[in-house]
Amino acid sequence: MQSQTTEPSGSLATALAHAQRLLAVDPRLAAEQARAILEAVPRHAGATLMLAAALRLSDELEPALAVVDPLARALVNAPEVQLEHGLILARLGRTQAAIAAFKRAVALEPTLAEAWRGLAEGLELVGDEAGAQAAQAQRIRAGVHDPALMAAASALVDNRLGPAEQILRDYLAAKPAEPAAIRMLAEVVARLGRHDDAEALLVRCLKLAPGFTAARHNLATVVYRQGRSEEALVHLDQLLAGEPRNPAYANLKAAALARIGEYAQAIGLYEDVLARYPRQPKGWMSYGHALKTVGRSVDCVAAYRKAVDQAPALGEAWWSLANMKTYRFSDADLAAMEGQLARADLEDEDRFHLHYALGKAHEDAARYAESFAHYDRGAALRRAQIAYDPETISRHVARSRATLTAELFAARAGQGCPAPDPVFILGLPRSGSTLIEQILASHSAVEGTMELPDITSMARRLGGAGTTKDPSAYPEILATLSPEDLKALGEEFLERTRVQRKTGRPFFIDKMPNNFAHIGLIALALPNAKIIDARRHPMGCCFSGFKQHFARGQNFSYGLADIGRYYADYVALMAHYDAVLPGRVHRVIYESMVADPEREIRALLDYCGLPFEASCLNFHENDRAVRTASSEQVRQPIFKDAVEHWQHYEPWLEPLKTALGPVLSAYPAAPEF
Repeated sequence: MQSQTTEPSGSLATALAHAQRLLAVDPRLAAEQARAILEAVPRHAGATLMLAAALRLSDELEPALAVVDPLARALVNAPEVQLEHGLILARLGRTQAAIAAFKRAVALEPTLAEAWRGLAEGLELVGDEAGAQAAQAQRIRAGVHDPALMAAASALVDNRLGPAEQILRDYLAAKPAEPAAIRMLAEVVARLGRHDDAEALLVRCLKLAPGFTAARHNLATVVYRQGRSEEALVHLDQLLAGEPRNPAYANLKAAALARIGEYAQAIGLYEDVLARYPRQPKGWMSYGHALKTVGRSVDCVAAYRKAVDQAPALGEAWWSLANMKTYRFSDADLAAMEGQLARADLEDEDRFHLHYALGKAHEDAARYAESFAHYDRGAALRRAQIAYDPETISRHVARSRATLTAELFAARAGQGCPAPDPVFILGLPRSGSTLIEQILASHSAVEGTMELPDITSMARRLGGAGTTKDPSAYPEILATLSPEDLKALGEEFLERTRVQRKTGRPFFIDKMPNNFAHIGLIALALPNAKIIDARRHPMGCCFSGFKQHFARGQNFSYGLADIGRYYADYVALMAHYDAVLPGRVHRVIYESMVADPEREIRALLDYCGLPFEASCLNFHENDRAVRTASSEQVRQPIFKDAVEHWQHYEPWLEPLKTALGPVLSAYPAAPEF
């Protein structure tokens, strides 16, 4: 094959320039022009590369690959050729081969931003998040030429976030309208966990540069992570209008659709992306999560198995199988997981997920010592990654008890939003709350939704703290709110959650367990809402939480002493509300529900002001979507096995008993506080 070592001249240069212009506006005509050049100058490298790009942009992917493959083999030192090879392979779903091509391109030319972008997207598809983040930082560095921005980008590549932030803030003080710098600063503060700051910066960036797609993708990701999926979808639809086949945009859109309960659309989108890009284990895992939620268990298992087949070290996929609760691992599975754990190069994220999965596997086989050892090791690894201070909830309980008094509630009687729509089910995770939700959602007047983040978000905003380490005005600020403020908060909650309501039923459930910390806010803003406390024996509840890895939040659950203390604080706060708001909260004791379901269900419905319906007894026949770890269990009749299951692990649970203190011996009552 002939390669060009000098620039073409005369009519050939004119023809190539014309083809280049056509590439952006009419790639099919660009392909015709490239073919015409190749007829005149056979095997011309520039025209061949142009033809491959034109075919790719015309969606003729197999012909494009046939053109670029021999060129990439012949011109192994041409970065633009390796880049085009990668772009075509990526579009064909051959992700690993595309990653290799992009790596060749950036090795030859480190400033090739488009190759870094392709590499970042490919690594994200195969589940290498650290590699994707590093490639994204390199892409940013490759796209800037100002010395100060290059220095900031280099600090970002090296994960030196403090220096990067300072350089960018100094730069923006002098040049406040530079979109690239604003977007880089947003990237830095997002990595530091300051999502509100990142969002504000990205909004500002897009006002200055509405067509800045990388910034829009960042903004969609930030608002999605903050639980605002509808806003994320607006940005994602804009991005997909420009790049309808972009798998990163499509995957995030599918996740956002699932977050607001649009499972049919989400599953369809996952299926479309996976058909085009089948080599993405995390994509199969996300698809499996959506299938699990709608009760397609067989398809869910197949999706999770696809993920572990493609990435045997992907601990989260193994844990996802275990987390179905009904799945049983084979001896070969155990050997495969143990083999991955033996690897010295295994990431901690994969390692602790594998420990949790093996804990469940040994538990199912009644090997309780081995099971506990794995659960304990997994929890220890996770605990080392998070910043959890048990004093935080203890202080919140003390402040709530001091501020939210019977006198305060009496003075605010009749205020707030009068709508009776919400039913809050709260308590601790693994307390039977999903069972209660499934029972109520089987009533013709009640719609189940999910664990909604809105009350927590509103409380955080009222507190005014930027991070959990900053001082917060919450809950004391609740005592200062006017009747108008309280009504507005109740109405805001109804508006924020409207997207979750699909059926037109008059009542809907918010099953966020952590809302127990915000009963004061709920009682003041939504005085006619129902509040149900799901409570389970402290040993059973806490140990079940300890052996459950949560995708996000519940940071108290990764130590036996931590979770025991958290349970005791929860009981203390609930006892306070029982005293200052008598009868306001209905308590469901899990063991009582298991022992006599009909009696407990009738009492629950009476509290909610609902007539008895037999469908509530047959809740396991309800085919609605269930979005928690108990999704498979609540599709079965009530079973009693879980009530005393913790006793198999009692020899190792002394730290939990000590932390629980008198709460344990007083159960189901509360001790004196």
